Amino acid sequence: MAKEKNLEDLFHDTLKDIYYAERKILKALPKMARAAQSPDLKGAFERHRDETEGHVDRLQQVFELMGKRPQGKTCEAIDGIISEGEEVMDAFKGTAALDAGLISSAQAVEHYEMTRYGTLKRWAEVLGMQDAATLFGQTLDEESQTDKALTGLADASANEMAKAA
Repeated sequence: MAKEKNLEDLFHDTLKDIYYAERKILKALPKMARAAQSPDLKGAFERHRDETEGHVDRLQQVFELMGKRPQGKTCEAIDGIISEGEEVMDAFKGTAALDAGLISSAQAVEHYEMTRYGTLKRWAEVLGMQDAATLFGQTLDEESQTDKALTGLADASANEMAKAA
């Protein structure tokens, strides 16, 4: 008979999911930075890549707190979101709409991450893992700030440039 799974099992499974996702995002961000036309957007992607390295480090700390080895598991959701971003880069390359599309793709990633980190933070609290909850809270705050910054870049120029073309 199979072992009954509980919240800690679900927590560990979701941790592996976001660990995989963050590592995939680390690979996608340089491509997005190269594709961006606006120097501000290019810089935002480069800064977020550095920040994402910190997210991976925090996830490794949570694995350590659990006494588990850092390990990812395939995240179909992030694979799909990144694939859609690559389609945008191909379909809109060299057009005035490219940066607006890149921002949209990046925000899809941010929103996915925010749902995962919000859930993991709450589960860590329920499981009495306050150190993990604190780490997730830090990352959640950074993801939220990145989302706001992307909205600012879209509002400042990218959306109007795409509309005017």
